[in-house]
Amino acid sequence: MYPINAIQSQDLSAIREAAKAFAHQNILPYVMEWDEAQTFPIDVFHAMGEMGFMGMLVDPAFGGSGLGYAEYITVIDEISQICGSIGLSLAAHNSLCTQHINQFGTDAQRAKWLPKLASGKWIGAWGLTETGTGSDAGGMHTTALKEGDQWVLNGSKNFITHAISGNIAVVLARTGEKGDSHGMSAFVIEHGTPGFSGGKKENKLGMRASETACLFFDNCRIPAENLLGEVGEGFIQSMKILDGGRISIAALSLGIAKGARNAALKYSQEREQFGKKIAEFQGIAFKLADMDTEIYGAELMIRHAGSLKDQGLKVTKESAMAKYYASEVAVRVSSEGVQVHGGYGFTKDYPAEKFYRDAKLCTIGEGTSEIQKLVISRQMLRA
Repeated sequence: MYPINAIQSQDLSAIREAAKAFAHQNILPYVMEWDEAQTFPIDVFHAMGEMGFMGMLVDPAFGGSGLGYAEYITVIDEISQICGSIGLSLAAHNSLCTQHINQFGTDAQRAKWLPKLASGKWIGAWGLTETGTGSDAGGMHTTALKEGDQWVLNGSKNFITHAISGNIAVVLARTGEKGDSHGMSAFVIEHGTPGFSGGKKENKLGMRASETACLFFDNCRIPAENLLGEVGEGFIQSMKILDGGRISIAALSLGIAKGARNAALKYSQEREQFGKKIAEFQGIAFKLADMDTEIYGAELMIRHAGSLKDQGLKVTKESAMAKYYASEVAVRVSSEGVQVHGGYGFTKDYPAEKFYRDAKLCTIGEGTSEIQKLVISRQMLRA
């Protein structure tokens, strides 16, 4: 295996094979071990940094691979076919923390933080959600007050990927009135900053190897230069970051759906009942056909959204549609995957149950399915 930034960007097949080989060698043997123990395998992310996976969308001038969404979707897809947890953490690192700095930081900020993130030496976190303000981001309680040449943050964030192990976080805090779309700002906070800490790891249904916890700010003082963009731009920045982030979760959903389909197809061609392979029964064959059709449709939507993003075009509606559809497809396909396995699908001896548990998060994270429908309908009504 060799770093993907050594591959011509047009050669998606080579990038796919590089990601596939990495996943089979470095992730597959440990999937259930990590899942059972809720282990966040930091060493794997360092290794993915060496492969060029941790800064795919970052310019080579700042240590990144300098690739686009076509390549990014491909890598997330392949990794997630093996383990949704690793796919989720890879997506969160790339599309949220790293991309927020990449897209809205100054050259000095990008030069300071992006090389460490893109190399995988540092793991990134991103904090928007709070305990009482999930989808209602405008009602956040975390505040940032300017005192001289410092900002002082107080409050907390909930359900944050890499809240404990992350080396750096981009955090949204209120610098104005609640409900004001220009009353929030984005800040970069490094691990070890006094007053900044992670909470207890959440004990989750699925995605158990992707670390999730709270972030706490207790008179956390950071330099004024850690502000990203201008004061009051945080919410607008976040909405743009989530446009790309939803493509990430759509790609994650696609990989999980493909993994569940592949497991069901393999099992159906091995399992015999009444003297023949169960894949030969129409009841099973039609399930496989539905899986494949929905996956195909989801990938077309995701690739289209990625293409728009690569062209620098507005992608709010298309990314929401791709995320909504692909995440629901992942849930349906993984559920049918358990059904194809029958009783064995309910055991941890087969991968079907893990795909089933992991898939559900895709309909919740980075905007629930209901929020996606709200985004889509609002874009329709504004047209």
